[in-house]
Amino acid sequence: MSKLKSRFAAKSAKVLRGRMTDAEIGLWHHLRNGNFFGFKFVRQHPVGPYIADFACREADLIIELDGGQHAMSATDAARTKVLEQHGYCVLRFWNNEVLTNTDGVLLAIKSALETAAKNRSRWSVEENGPWPIQGETS
Repeated sequence: MSKLKSRFAAKSAKVLRGRMTDAEIGLWHHLRNGNFFGFKFVRQHPVGPYIADFACREADLIIELDGGQHAMSATDAARTKVLEQHGYCVLRFWNNEVLTNTDGVLLAIKSALETAAKNRSRWSVEENGPWPIQGETS
């Protein structure tokens, strides 16, 4: 990636971090600071020509939150394809789903992280889990 493009992406990502939706803010509260089962997430992460809402680079996982403007959007399918070509698994949730079913969204993300841990030789379930469901104690 050229320096100009990477500088532009970094600047755009910084602007987007300051304009997070309520759903993004709520989900970020659970994902930030390595709090989500020890996995580190970043927000507004540049990937190719796009900026992903959230990314866990160690698990090659991207989380995209979609508002009503994304309903039946052909561009979302193209965007997902490009993100997958960069080696990421992409999870998509509606903003409303994040706001009304946060625990369900978190369980889906946890499941994707467990799958990533099982499918990558650099991650083993023994090292990173088994993980308790939110609210459970070890």
